[in-house]
Amino acid sequence: MVHGNIRMAYCASRFRTVRRPTVEVMVGAVGVGGKNPLRIQSMTTSATQDIAATVRQSIALAEVGCEIVRVTAPNVASAQCLRDIRAQFSAAGFAHIPLVADIHFLPSAAMEAVEHVEKVRINPGNYADKKKFSVREYTDADYDSELQRIHETFSPLVLRAKALGRSLRIGTNHGSLSDRIMNRYGDTPLGMVESALEFLRIARSHSFDQLILSMKSSNPKVMIQAYRLLVERMQQEDMHYPLHLGVTEAGDGEDGRIKSAIGIGSLLLDGLGDTVRVSLTEDSVYEIPVASAIVDKAMSLWRDDASAPTADSLDPFHFTRRETVALTLGGQFSVGPEQPPRVITRIGPAANAAGQLAALASPRLKDTPAEGLLVSLASAEELSLLPAPGAAFYALELAPAITVTGLRSRLAHLPAGTLLVRAFAADEVPALGAFAHFAEEHALVLAAEIAPAALVSIGDTLRGIDAAHLIFTLSSPTTSAGHTIGAYRQLAEALCSLGLQAPIWIRNTAATAVRGDHSFLSKLIEASFLTGALLCDGLGDLVSIETEADPVRATQLAYNVLQGAGARISKTEFVACPSCGRTLFDLQSTTQRIRAQTGHLKGVKIAIMGCIVNGPGEMADADFGYVGGAPGKINLYVGKLCVQYNIPQAEADAHLISLIKAHGKWVGSETLLA
Repeated sequence: MVHGNIRMAYCASRFRTVRRPTVEVMVGAVGVGGKNPLRIQSMTTSATQDIAATVRQSIALAEVGCEIVRVTAPNVASAQCLRDIRAQFSAAGFAHIPLVADIHFLPSAAMEAVEHVEKVRINPGNYADKKKFSVREYTDADYDSELQRIHETFSPLVLRAKALGRSLRIGTNHGSLSDRIMNRYGDTPLGMVESALEFLRIARSHSFDQLILSMKSSNPKVMIQAYRLLVERMQQEDMHYPLHLGVTEAGDGEDGRIKSAIGIGSLLLDGLGDTVRVSLTEDSVYEIPVASAIVDKAMSLWRDDASAPTADSLDPFHFTRRETVALTLGGQFSVGPEQPPRVITRIGPAANAAGQLAALASPRLKDTPAEGLLVSLASAEELSLLPAPGAAFYALELAPAITVTGLRSRLAHLPAGTLLVRAFAADEVPALGAFAHFAEEHALVLAAEIAPAALVSIGDTLRGIDAAHLIFTLSSPTTSAGHTIGAYRQLAEALCSLGLQAPIWIRNTAATAVRGDHSFLSKLIEASFLTGALLCDGLGDLVSIETEADPVRATQLAYNVLQGAGARISKTEFVACPSCGRTLFDLQSTTQRIRAQTGHLKGVKIAIMGCIVNGPGEMADADFGYVGGAPGKINLYVGKLCVQYNIPQAEADAHLISLIKAHGKWVGSETLLA
């Protein structure tokens, strides 16, 4: 994981949010990038040739705050409809809201669409390129010949957009890479970036700079790495185009919101991103409040000062989990190498612990238990009020007045593996040593909260503590820019400089919150920003969501964030596209129906895609796929291989279940991803 002092060329600072400077791109009258605020966009789901329905959906999106509306144009006939859609949308009072045509396969559709709307989005993996999942070796001459063919096919769109004052988005999707890219670069973030750069260079050859880029994936880790790598590569070529951020096929409900907030939030807090879309398998209008909340939190952290440290020792382009020592909590919960991040739940004052422990015994949490129980103690005497923790361990947050002497008098209430949680100032070295020695002596573990800036000055004391009894955390990060992710990164960097491999506990508290209301959505986004972003960086061995007072909801949210970040899988993973005019069945009802039948399959990933565009490629790493093949017909996939064609939709659910059973995946068992 440590690669020396790598300069993070993809952002000005990993410790505060310094917005990346870009050229301004005009999407009609709406400026993107430059000094403009973050822009929010979404997409209609009606059939584009149903002009009235598409106009109604566009109006509904505009009325809830959507600033840019995208409409699919899968063929020339649909692209021709954009003329009337644009005219009627403008006549309804929304001439200021730009429309974007979404193109995948047909340059002819793009050439028609650019005549009518303010921006055209193309997918470089599908546009004038081949995707048949064939394997071949490309010589340099073969490769150059393919690039020349793409140049000849894409150039007319660039030149027409330039003549009309339109903008273009080069929208790369992880699962839609061409055979040529796949054979040379593989199914990787680098392949995604190279796919986009080929088209950028063609546009640059025509002196066209009204370009926006996206690097979407259903996997937040892949998406984050791809955007970072794209920016680094663009900077090497003096390209400074704005970025459109999104996690594609995020799904619905809480899971879809979490995945989106992890991917989009991680990048926004690095200063990357100029326009966003939250892709949910729900009515499009429900995407806008989520996007608005994400955008508001990110913009509140923007800083112009880039004087903060620019680098740390983590490689941001390749996921590697931070190496730690192994330790045990509660006698049964291993923390460290090859172990999943452990979930700690706050249960309130000691006097009320029994009632909250009963709530946490709910059958709803059978597969997602609270492994640690966080209790704040005002005095050592309160230890006697605590009931037995059951299968969990206690994490006892100690008030400053509690001393080692007081704890010694209550040893009977401190079973082995209990986690003692205490904050230490830089001048409390003797107290730190006393608590650490006490923890070692009685098989306890100390979770020390120490400001990263103070760690180096007390390094000798820390190195003298047995690492098997030490964890570090931050409940109230102190950063001048309010960048909590940056504070945890500084903590990890300080530990690295001291050669300490103690685990890190990520705590979501009122003090770590960015801003916003106290709604569950706000708490969900905060947890996704902090915990999700750090997990995608390879940091974090324990997590707690302390901003949610209900211990059951807090526990479920913690597991959902872990799953969204790919750090711990505790239920079925669903990859579902958000629907559009290409969709061949009702995605919302289908997703909910399949979830109801297969939601117990822990560690299984099922993709539900409305059409072939969002089919074998977009499913990327799904185990099984349910894909619209034709009206009323479903194709079933195992990985990227279609194994059953044109099944009547009424029979498709049963066929999917039989397929899962045939591959031995029907009985779920928890899969832990380090």
